[in-house]
Amino acid sequence: MPKSKRLPASRKFSLYNSELIADGLRKQWFSDLYFYCMTMRWPAFFGLLGVFFLCLNTFFAAIYYSHPDAVANLSPRGFLGDFFFSAETLATVGYGDMHPNTVFGHLVATTEIFVGMMGMAVVTGMVFARFSRPRARIVFSRHPIIRKMNGVDTLMLRAANARLNAILEASAKLRLLRHEVTPEGMKLRRLHDLVLVREQTPMFVLSWTLMHVIDENSPLRHLSAEELASPKTLLVLSLSGTDETTSHNLQTRQVYSGQQIRRNHAYRDLVHTDADGQDHVDYQRIDDTYALDEKLGATGP
Repeated sequence: MPKSKRLPASRKFSLYNSELIADGLRKQWFSDLYFYCMTMRWPAFFGLLGVFFLCLNTFFAAIYYSHPDAVANLSPRGFLGDFFFSAETLATVGYGDMHPNTVFGHLVATTEIFVGMMGMAVVTGMVFARFSRPRARIVFSRHPIIRKMNGVDTLMLRAANARLNAILEASAKLRLLRHEVTPEGMKLRRLHDLVLVREQTPMFVLSWTLMHVIDENSPLRHLSAEELASPKTLLVLSLSGTDETTSHNLQTRQVYSGQQIRRNHAYRDLVHTDADGQDHVDYQRIDDTYALDEKLGATGP
């Protein structure tokens, strides 16, 4: 009777603010170990290292324990002493009191020292890679807005640099992702480029309001209000630039669904001046919008 093939497990993941299930992929956790170590949170990363350290020392301690005379001056006696000796050997500390006492002990200790040196090199490289990986601290407004600007409907999105330094030669790209059906009935997920009024800025310091004019050339021009508000209609905003402090290249993105768009609204200004004439930038206002007068700000495709 032929053996039944083991089907690959389904994997759940998020893409463009949507939850998807991937079928037909075999889980190869070990081959993606570097990816998992780079993407997990710091507490989980150090917790994983701690578990690995305990398991490895327990493994070598069991080998020492199987030969009672392998370690001289064992203190305390028994498995706990072998565990402490393993930890000292793995870390290449070598206090001098406990030491290998037989050829078997020397062979196991030599193997453990080699494993410890390689493990220390890998962990050091991983920690350095995590610390040196550039992270952008750019916050985005929760809602895109559509309002009249110079008599034309304009889509606006707002971003702010929360690191309080300069991002040099910052550039932005805005795209529309939606489900479409061709005249032949073929279903597609199609990307449309949305041209921004200003796609680059020499220094992104405080905030940046990105604008797309909904004119006759805009892909949004031919969408009805219902089509634009569909959960399958997404706005994908990507920002990149060079951090002035670290000279690292920064990249980040934000995805909005059509349901998040607020028509006939405007953003409240982030910058205000107090009674002493001091300017303030209030990042808590990044999401603040207010409705415009219908006669002045009526919108529609």
